[in-house]
Amino acid sequence: MINRIRDIRLQKGLTLADVAAACRPATTAQTIGRLETGTRNLSLAWMNRIAAALEVEPESLLRSAASEPARIVAVLSESGPESPRTPREALLPSELAGDAQWLVMEVEASCGEYRAGDQVWLRQHGTQDAVRLMNRDVLLPAPGGRFAFGRLLDLGDAGAVLLPPANGRKPVTLEHPQWLAVAEMLVRKL
Repeated sequence: MINRIRDIRLQKGLTLADVAAACRPATTAQTIGRLETGTRNLSLAWMNRIAAALEVEPESLLRSAASEPARIVAVLSESGPESPRTPREALLPSELAGDAQWLVMEVEASCGEYRAGDQVWLRQHGTQDAVRLMNRDVLLPAPGGRFAFGRLLDLGDAGAVLLPPANGRKPVTLEHPQWLAVAEMLVRKL
C-alpha cells in the first residue's frame, strides 16, 4: 500500500502545521511529516485522525501499489508549462470531499464564466455557513423544485440575494432557502 497523505495535503493547500493543528487531539508538524513519509508507522488510529483533519475518508489515505494513479506532470505558470517541483498524484473531486455532500450542476447554455457542457461541482452547506460563503457562486433551492444560482451578495431577514452570472441581470432575492451549495470545482471538457 502506498501512503497518499502528502499528495492529499498538498492538493488541499495545507502545511504540515495546518494538519497537525486540525488533528484531535492536536499533534506536531514533525509527527505528521514522519507519518506521511513512512518513517513512523501509520496505525488505524492515526489514519482516522489525519483523515478527519484533512476532511477525507480514511481509505483515501492509502492506495494499492498495483494501481497507477493519474499524475500531475506539468504546472502552467506565467512563464509557461514547467515540471512540478515534486511529483505528486492528481486527486479526484470525490477523494477531496470527505463526508461532504457533492451536488453537480450541468451547464446547458453558456452564461457568464460558465460554458455549455461545463459541470459545476458544488458542496452543500447549511444557511448558517452563509457568512463565510459571501461573494462566492452558490446554488439555492427555490419553491416548486426550482433553483437560483449566482454570486451570494447577502443572506439576511429579507432572504438570500444573488447576482446571476449572466451580464446585465438584476439581483434575485430568494426567501428563506433551506440550504446552499457553493461552487468549488469546474469540470470542462476541451
